[in-house]
Amino acid sequence: MTQSDNHIDSQHHSFTVPEELYGQRVDKALTVLFEGHSRSTVQTWIKQGLVSVDEELPRQKDKVYGGEVIEVDVPEIRQGEWEAQDIALNIVYQDDHLLVINKPAGLVVHPGAGNPDQTLLNGLLFHFPDNRALPRAGIVHRLDKETSGLMLVAKTEAARLGLIDQLVDHSLHREYMALVHGRVISGNTVDEPIGRDKHDRRKMAVNMMGKEAITHYRVDERYRNHTLLRVQLETGRTHQIRVHMAYIGFSLVGDPVYGRRLSIPSDCHPDLERELRSFRRQALHAKRIEYRHPVIDEHQAWECELPDDMQDLLTACAEDFS
Repeated sequence: MTQSDNHIDSQHHSFTVPEELYGQRVDKALTVLFEGHSRSTVQTWIKQGLVSVDEELPRQKDKVYGGEVIEVDVPEIRQGEWEAQDIALNIVYQDDHLLVINKPAGLVVHPGAGNPDQTLLNGLLFHFPDNRALPRAGIVHRLDKETSGLMLVAKTEAARLGLIDQLVDHSLHREYMALVHGRVISGNTVDEPIGRDKHDRRKMAVNMMGKEAITHYRVDERYRNHTLLRVQLETGRTHQIRVHMAYIGFSLVGDPVYGRRLSIPSDCHPDLERELRSFRRQALHAKRIEYRHPVIDEHQAWECELPDDMQDLLTACAEDFS
């Protein structure tokens, strides 16, 4: 393994799992990759949510099979490196312990390669300076850059650990709205494992050697050539909705990675053609989030409306259908 294989800097540690660690537990594999740190230390990091595997929070007993990207944030190394930036935040709810934020499409959640700043994290540090003391500034889960909708952010360590527990045991529920190509007849469940694409390591794919992934969907509205779905995740794999919908033949409108090339239905309404040509992101919105408050032990649920670009797209679909 060379420095070119794994980039390490003062904020963030990233490792690509080599094939020779096939079948190893995450904690053991990371101990091998991150020299100088004991297995007990690595296990503590995993419990604290400081370790991700392909952008997902693992259990220490989860296994790796080669090709996964393991990322580690070590607070003592990372603190003070990120810049606080005045980025507007749409706060749906907040108290002393957590925030619920409606993230717009186009906003990256966390600094990384190609996006060193101007992220949600930079905005959090500006509006909530105390969050600098928390790993990832309190961010406990992510949305893709071009996916809009609700996210939870912790403001205290107790809240952060409690939310991580709910993410790991899948008791934190999220519902998405997705506009897909084609007419979906009825709701169903996709139960297919997801892992790295064998042909393109930057993508995810249904892969029998991947991790369990379960997606439930039901029809919300059916149009002439498209369907609006309500989607619930039983698991939380990277790009899960996008991968599963493409796998069953109903890719998301506008998805630049897993979708089809721009498809304009024949004889469609001019407004729909215009909207489809201008819609440059996956039509996916995290509409609802439901959890038990980790500090005050209260059930909470929040919803937000679809953003204007998806509303305009649906209006055009309805006009095409009429």
